[in-house]
Amino acid sequence: MTELLTSAQMRAIEQAEIESGAVTGLQLMERAGRGAVDAALDHWPDLSKGRHRALILCGPGNNGGDGFVIARRLTDRGWDLDVFLYGDPGKLPADAKTNHDLWRSMGQVRAFDPDAVRGCDRPDLFVDAVFGTGLTRPLPDDLAMVLEDRMMGTWPQAQAIRRLAIDCPSGLNLDTGMIPASDKDQTPRINSAHLTVAFHSLKAGHKLGLGPTLCGDIRVVDIGLRGADASDRAMVGTPPDSERARLAAPDYLSEALPLHIWPGGIIAKLRGQGHKYDYGHVMVCAGGPGRGGAARMAARSALRSGAGLVTVLCPPDALTENACHLDAVMLRACGDAEAFAQNVDDRVTALCLGPGLGVGDATRALVTAALNHRRGARGWRDPAVVLDADALTSFAQDPKSLFALTHPRTVLTPHEGEFARLFPDLAQSERANRSKLDVVRAAADRAGCIVLLKGEDTVIAQPGGGASVHSATGNRAVPWLATAGAGDVLAGLIAGLAAPDTAPYLFCVTEAAVWLHCEAARLFGPGLIAEDLPDMLPDVFLTLGA
Repeated sequence: MTELLTSAQMRAIEQAEIESGAVTGLQLMERAGRGAVDAALDHWPDLSKGRHRALILCGPGNNGGDGFVIARRLTDRGWDLDVFLYGDPGKLPADAKTNHDLWRSMGQVRAFDPDAVRGCDRPDLFVDAVFGTGLTRPLPDDLAMVLEDRMMGTWPQAQAIRRLAIDCPSGLNLDTGMIPASDKDQTPRINSAHLTVAFHSLKAGHKLGLGPTLCGDIRVVDIGLRGADASDRAMVGTPPDSERARLAAPDYLSEALPLHIWPGGIIAKLRGQGHKYDYGHVMVCAGGPGRGGAARMAARSALRSGAGLVTVLCPPDALTENACHLDAVMLRACGDAEAFAQNVDDRVTALCLGPGLGVGDATRALVTAALNHRRGARGWRDPAVVLDADALTSFAQDPKSLFALTHPRTVLTPHEGEFARLFPDLAQSERANRSKLDVVRAAADRAGCIVLLKGEDTVIAQPGGGASVHSATGNRAVPWLATAGAGDVLAGLIAGLAAPDTAPYLFCVTEAAVWLHCEAARLFGPGLIAEDLPDMLPDVFLTLGA
């Protein structure tokens, strides 16, 4: 699945399946434990041969029950084991208690004790099956001390110890992707895994915040949930589900989608022939002399992504500067909101404002004019309006005045700083136990339009709850994308993809733009600067196939 479930949603799916009689909790636990072992041995093939040693820490809930199944499976393979239980065996949930007792008939369960754990022989595999989904509090000190990465230094050749986490490394909040803060105002101990095994579906915290860093490689194990509520509700490229977030990636139902389906299907010029006006006219507003580079990059990105025509609007005294840099992108003088209204006709299908525009009254007036512009006789829908950078900051003192103007064809693309100016109560410092998904959904409802909050875990949300996450982590990590102007290119890319008459639902366009933006950076590699991104798009499009 490419959905990013919350802990509550996962519990509801499992409970519905159990109540239907299709499966028992004990069967799910057995499948989970067996699947975790299979995933680990597939990930580390050398562990599937010969005799090895594992140290398994089991928790007081069903995560611990999975650990006892893992112990049985590894013993069946001839492994030597040290198994510890953090908690009272008499208080284990019924299914976990059953698996505890089954393991007790085969081997020993030792009471958790940090000194006893450190006194064990060096394991080849360290299994964290203590706390999985649902944990929202800090780990107890004694457990955190044993699970932290530095604990591996207890044994010789610590670097050779493989760390396996069941659901997630204990201590990670799988709804937020963060480590719950301690009342003791201390730096949290870091518990990470080389491999994390998730069941049925990814959870939000696997892709948000610290999740990708702490979880290492993630394998999703199918545990046989087949009920009506267990399937993906909305494939990428279609309008999102209002309750379940999804991953903005070319996958569906645990299978890779052909790239010509997604994101290729979003790109109008890859789908057929048409007149340049069929592919839309994007207008990008630029700042004064010396400040036009950001708008030029946005304009080039819009043209590269398939818009039929792109025009830069700039103050009259910046015309010469921009004319020296632009060829295929057209150029017109636009000194104020009145001139903007005269330039923007009913063939304009997308507008991009903010990059290098300047902060102040003049920008507010241009944004107001853009958001008030509607389709004319030759248009069938209102133009898309992409607002970034200065177009957002210009409303920092009065965000409500911006939200009174925005409409469903608007996309706001802030980074965390700009987001905090528009939504101060939703800023990073104010989120507490709310996830990035939670706050961007709230922001979209408040703004009445699509909000894209940039980052390695970019979150896109629309009013009503539809949301997705693009994760630039793991094999999609692009740290070199953190460069001045990259966001300007993304704003232009969204506008360019949204401009054609046949462009799909704007939320889907925005998802595809974020993926393509990352892909362009990946294809270029280290050393990237923002100017390189638009010119990488043709190479990216060639990889999408037919």
